Amino acid sequence: MELKERFLKYVGFDTQSDPESETYPSTAKQLILLNYLAEEMKELGLEDVEVDANGYAMGTIPATPGYEDRPVIGFISHVDTSPDMSGADIHPRIIENYDGGDICLNEQLTMTLADFPELAFFKGHTLITTDGTTLLGADDKAGVAEIMTAAEYLMKHPEVKHGRIRIGFTPDEEIGKGVDFFDVKHFGATFAYTVDGGFEGELEYENFNAASARIEVQGRNIHPGYAKDKMINALQVVNELNNLLPPCQRPEHTEGYEGFYHLISIRGEVENASSEYIIRDHSRVKFEEKKRYLQAVTALLTGKYGEGVIKLTLKDQYYNMREMVEPYPEVIDKAFQAMEKAGVTPIVRPIRGGTDGARLSYMGLPCPNLFTGGMNFHGKYEYCSLNTMQKAMQTILNLIELWGK
Repeated sequence: MELKERFLKYVGFDTQSDPESETYPSTAKQLILLNYLAEEMKELGLEDVEVDANGYAMGTIPATPGYEDRPVIGFISHVDTSPDMSGADIHPRIIENYDGGDICLNEQLTMTLADFPELAFFKGHTLITTDGTTLLGADDKAGVAEIMTAAEYLMKHPEVKHGRIRIGFTPDEEIGKGVDFFDVKHFGATFAYTVDGGFEGELEYENFNAASARIEVQGRNIHPGYAKDKMINALQVVNELNNLLPPCQRPEHTEGYEGFYHLISIRGEVENASSEYIIRDHSRVKFEEKKRYLQAVTALLTGKYGEGVIKLTLKDQYYNMREMVEPYPEVIDKAFQAMEKAGVTPIVRPIRGGTDGARLSYMGLPCPNLFTGGMNFHGKYEYCSLNTMQKAMQTILNLIELWGK
């Protein structure tokens, strides 16, 4: 199956994950694609194919005879799409030989070069876009398609010499649970790469340290006509706390290595209210400072309103993978070589987010992230370049050859 056909097949599966679910995977519909991928791996002739009790689909491309002593290398992508927008009933649009101008997605919606200047890079490419009503699912079905197409190539071309290759597809990455039950020992790779990046040439091996924060406020509702010195308006307390956080440390005012507090929800009424944040910073020191500052703000308002009014729950989510990857420079060096051999200019930049690879690196599997060609993830402006997807697939094949030498 060609890369384009495979990708379009995969985006036809609705695999949206659900952050409110208490099951794993969070949605049963993810298992439909995971089981499909397992069957496809079997048809291609991969070995050790399985979908385990937690939904992880894995398979093995056996080593070329005589190359069994090479390091076992893994390639990992996630199948779920973001809860931010519907991933059902997707109608991709194909633009051959893109002219470099604005793209009309539908009668009401246009993706403009002014809003998305990186579109200029893709002039002459074949682009796959949404129809403006759903996301596309390139995050991360582009990565899934690239890995599977590379696997098919290897199974059909035994002249390519390589060691044992492990493939893994995960659920629930978009809700931060992608490797909650991933068995690194069972996967059996020495090193791995997540194929979950974006722009052509991206090579990422440092990411945010990440935490979640939930503020719960127990207010005191009194008739507003008689509320003086009695009422505690939970909504106002939540708002007051937010205003004590530095405005310059919000996502809309940060870039590069700068961290932030991101308010993602406020719910409630006068009697009870809550707010939720994600806290991010590449520096572990600054990350810990941000958490301490939020604790200090909570303590300040507790002093003002009294014990039991405000409850803060902080939870670390993942850490910067850099310190886990840097001791193995060959993992990065080979990625550079593989990209250059594919005609791609490597772009090393920090991930302003996280990947399964960040957590896997701390679980003992050094796992940098490779580009896929997908852009504008999680929304109706999502698109991908088929040309870049083909280069991503070639980068995977080049890596496999390099590790096999």
